[in-house]
Amino acid sequence: MKMLVLGAGGTGGYFGGRLAQAGADVTFLVRPARARDLAERGLRIRSPAAGDADLAVRCVTQDQLAGGAARGYDLVLLSCKAYDLDGSMDAIAPAVEAGAAVLPLLNGLLHYLALDRRFGAERVLGGLCFISAAKGPDGEILHLGPVASVTFGERSGDPDSARCRAIAEAFAPAAFDTVLARDIAHEMWVKYSFLAALAAGTCLMRASIGVIVATDGGDAFMRALYAECVAVAAAAGQPIAEAVQTTALNALVQPRSPLTASMLRDLESAQPIEAAHIVGDLVHRADAFGVAVPLLRVAWIHLQAHLLRTQGG
Repeated sequence: MKMLVLGAGGTGGYFGGRLAQAGADVTFLVRPARARDLAERGLRIRSPAAGDADLAVRCVTQDQLAGGAARGYDLVLLSCKAYDLDGSMDAIAPAVEAGAAVLPLLNGLLHYLALDRRFGAERVLGGLCFISAAKGPDGEILHLGPVASVTFGERSGDPDSARCRAIAEAFAPAAFDTVLARDIAHEMWVKYSFLAALAAGTCLMRASIGVIVATDGGDAFMRALYAECVAVAAAAGQPIAEAVQTTALNALVQPRSPLTASMLRDLESAQPIEAAHIVGDLVHRADAFGVAVPLLRVAWIHLQAHLLRTQGG
């Protein structure tokens, strides 16, 4: 299987790098400056949990892909931020139009509307990942926690399709966990409901989970916020099982936990944030279903105010 990985930042760099390390046929679609850096110094992964790696990797730029290097790819691993989706779709379009399927690893659900409209739903798999990773100051990939996993599947039709089996086989030797889900829509809602609560809570309070639950009322606040997200999932036809909720809540109310959403880290470093794609979209879905989400709505208003104040909208 020939794979094209969009970007060589934290997420794409880690998963693409581990695939390359395991012998997979991987090419990174990157900007010219990043291509030069990778040619000179290689892709460097630094991971206390899974081990370091220094890899010589293949790269292609958008101009090269559009200029005739797009044929032959079976899969595009799409790991951009939501606010970069339009440009990312332009970049991968030649490979997708030449026959590649798209496996998105973005947070939330809203991106599927744009991907389906651009490429056709039959080309777009369902996918999600769990990882805490970032690009370091010298271009290295920093794996910041013990977890690294990719879950994917068909959004309709045969959940055990030939292309999914081929992806699972290609991913299996890599140094991350892989799950081929029979019901990827449900798995995406499980993650989305957890992530929305984590992002809304830590961004609203500008604090980690441990700090929030150490306050008078913080534990109850996080529980109520997560309950709102779960209620939206249920209204969408994706009820979250009690055991799954318990696992999520253990993370969302764990005393002394340093856990924050990546959105808070982006916000505090004056980077663009996926507020509309994650928190705003869930509020809008709640409105469409007639589900009351007062805490989630406060977080969304707060994030909008931050954007208006710092970025003009």
